[in-house]
Amino acid sequence: MKNLLLFLCFTGFFSASSQEVIRLKELQQRMASPQQTLVINFWATWCGPCLKEIPYFETLSAKNKNVKVLLVSMDYDLDPNPEKVKKFVARKKIHSPVLILAEDNPSSWIDKIDKDWTGALPATLLINPNGKRKLVQGELHEGDLEKLVNEINQ
Repeated sequence: MKNLLLFLCFTGFFSASSQEVIRLKELQQRMASPQQTLVINFWATWCGPCLKEIPYFETLSAKNKNVKVLLVSMDYDLDPNPEKVKKFVARKKIHSPVLILAEDNPSSWIDKIDKDWTGALPATLLINPNGKRKLVQGELHEGDLEKLVNEINQ
């Protein structure tokens, strides 16, 4: 048991997520040519359905090393203080990378993420290394992410 705990500590399993404030252009660059399947979840601390599904992204990230999960916080538009999101992430012990999208007026740029996105939260965008994309608007449930990853990689 002691060896398992040491392994988990050294591999970063217990560490908090990385958190970064980025602009739309930087997010678009990360989306442009992923080296592995990219799963981007757009969420906010005030969105109940968003918070319910975060554990599914955490599980996917921990279990599937062929997938890169990014949790993109949409809190900036209503409250441009990134420290609140960072404290939330630490308190909830979120391990996946969290990007705080520092953009206001979402209706002016949401279609640059995906032309079909209405702006609804939560929203999840999957992009495989070949550029195949799938957008899901609304709350995901247990098992949905694995099915979506398999679907986009076929």
